[in-house]
Amino acid sequence: MRLKISTFAAALGVFVFNASAWDYEGHHAVNELALASLPADFPAFTLTPETRVRIAYLAGEADRWRNESNPRAGTGMALAQANGPDHYLDLEDIKLYDLTPETLPPLRYDFVADIVKARAAHPERFPAIDPARDSDHTRELSGFLPWAITENYEKLQSGFSTLKALEKSGGTPEEIANAQQDIVYVMGVMGHFVGDASQPLHTTMYHHGWTVDNNPNNYTTASSFHAWIDGGFFHKTGGIDAKKLSADIHPAEKIAAASDPNGIFKTSVDFIVANNKLVEPLYKLEKDGKLSGEGDTSEGLAFLNAQLVKSGQLLGNLWYTAWQTAPEDTYLERLLRERAAAAAGPK
Repeated sequence: MRLKISTFAAALGVFVFNASAWDYEGHHAVNELALASLPADFPAFTLTPETRVRIAYLAGEADRWRNESNPRAGTGMALAQANGPDHYLDLEDIKLYDLTPETLPPLRYDFVADIVKARAAHPERFPAIDPARDSDHTRELSGFLPWAITENYEKLQSGFSTLKALEKSGGTPEEIANAQQDIVYVMGVMGHFVGDASQPLHTTMYHHGWTVDNNPNNYTTASSFHAWIDGGFFHKTGGIDAKKLSADIHPAEKIAAASDPNGIFKTSVDFIVANNKLVEPLYKLEKDGKLSGEGDTSEGLAFLNAQLVKSGQLLGNLWYTAWQTAPEDTYLERLLRERAAAAAGPK
């Protein structure tokens, strides 16, 4: 699986944790860029300086969950299995299940069922799995990244629905404050997965060097290539200037496809497909020395910075769309009105 050891320096100090697409600095930048896209009329509680810091910090949450896993000791495997595959989709694999990006099922466990059926019907398509390298039992999977994005989007919609009901129908200040904090948490955490989707190596089976299938163009086979793209190159070249990159962000827009019940899932898949097309160009940049961190680094930096901007823009659009399209929670509103009537007593 995609575990590596990475070090990042943050306000909390320096520590080591298992990480995935983009190091903490990159994920932090994606959430910052998304925040820069939000209009002034977006719910004010999300736009305070303190909350912005919180949302940016939460960009790293899904990687911090990896500190629980210890494959050698066999601990933390439940969380590793649940969390690990949410960070990627090996897009080339789906043809093994007789699927295309257009026919991917919008529901996570329908996809799991497709995997099970394909493995049972066509075992010759799938190489044997080494149990010693499969402690979390995820080697049969191809990743759940578009489902993770969609599910978190729907959690955010739900959060806004709850908040609107509380504000409209007599929620207490404490209830409203808690609903706001739920929204902040989901906004921050979902940013991680949207960020993962713009890292081309999280969309492909060639995620740790070009070691699968043939390699006719002699691209790097170094497993360290993944970590280098996640953050090593940025660290070598001076880091990420999110404030500068925000100049490329436009105001968040409602996603047109959101009116389709499966529109956000399709949007997520399309985003992953587009970034999967950049896998080979990324490897070519490495082969041509544009990602060495030495000499002229402009082309490599432009490529990776553009990927961060793409995720930041999509994330801002997702946040904005979830707010705009959150359905009315008529059930909660009725309960709140009944509570208020009971508290008032008989007339």
